[in-house]
Amino acid sequence: MSPDQIILLFAGFTMVVLVIYLIARHGGGNDEIRILSETTEKMINAQAELAGRLSQLTENQATAQKLLDERLADVSRRVGESLEKTSQKAQTSMADLKERLAVIDTAQKNITELSSQVVGLQDILANKQARGAFGEIRLNDLVQNVLPSSAYETQATLSNGKRVDCLIKLPNPPGPISIDAKFPLESYHALHEAMDDSARKIAARRFGTDVMKHVRDIAEKYILPGETAETALMFLPSEAVYGEIHANFLDIVEKAFRARVVIVSPSTLWATLNTVRAVLKDVEMREQAGVIQKEVHILLEDVTRLDKRVSSLQKHFDLAEKDIREIQTSAGKITRRGEDIISKDLSESKALTKDSGASLLPPRSDD
Repeated sequence: MSPDQIILLFAGFTMVVLVIYLIARHGGGNDEIRILSETTEKMINAQAELAGRLSQLTENQATAQKLLDERLADVSRRVGESLEKTSQKAQTSMADLKERLAVIDTAQKNITELSSQVVGLQDILANKQARGAFGEIRLNDLVQNVLPSSAYETQATLSNGKRVDCLIKLPNPPGPISIDAKFPLESYHALHEAMDDSARKIAARRFGTDVMKHVRDIAEKYILPGETAETALMFLPSEAVYGEIHANFLDIVEKAFRARVVIVSPSTLWATLNTVRAVLKDVEMREQAGVIQKEVHILLEDVTRLDKRVSSLQKHFDLAEKDIREIQTSAGKITRRGEDIISKDLSESKALTKDSGASLLPPRSDD
């Protein structure tokens, strides 16, 4: 019996005792006692019914508790499996995250190094002498990658004592072509950093003046009649500067053409150098044409001598063939005579020998 049932029974028993005590104290009649007894019996029955219901409720509570425990166990199992899967996914995600963070860290280091290199390049380009050296290095790299070393000379000194960055050795015409690197970067930056129209006009005028100064210097120093070609090249190591000139300063391009100075960028210089290489190959082929013809003539003489020797050898083969035919004829005659000797009767041969004294052998022939 559960504690709740015990408490109910105790309460009912206490109530019955209390009723009996009250009746005995006040003195009730038989009817009152009977009514009290019936009431007490009903209370006891109700209490018993209540106890039964409490027992049933306890059983239901136990069943519900068991079901709840099973549900809790199932939920715990599912939560555990879900937590395990979540933990595995979290570990996998953490591993992927670590790898990606490592990649990002490497990329960050590369970006940092690139930033330092860009800053270093900016520092280099800020200095005029360093900027000039940068242009010369780019020019030399392009020329070395396209032309053979015998086709050009760097820092070549001309007859006027001026030193050009690169001299392409082409035969006359057109003759050696001078290439000099120029880099008007300061005025170009000023042009793009101008905030209003007036500042832009001033910067554009300064940029055009700087470019034309370089054009005149190249035309005066590196175009020498009878020594170099009539045209020289001004190399701009920046495609942006080259594009700015050809997009917004066409008058400078025309003036440069009239001064016989062609402005080139890394890409256009690369195309020009490939054309020069094709020209050099054609010149080399023309120079070698006489040597090739001489060698072909010598080869034809060797073939003629070989033909004569083959003809002489053929004559020897013809004589040998005639001798072989004669040897075959003699051998055939000898074979036939031997067969005749073998086919004749020996006794008949003896008789013939006694009678006529003739020889069995046929008459000798010089054939």
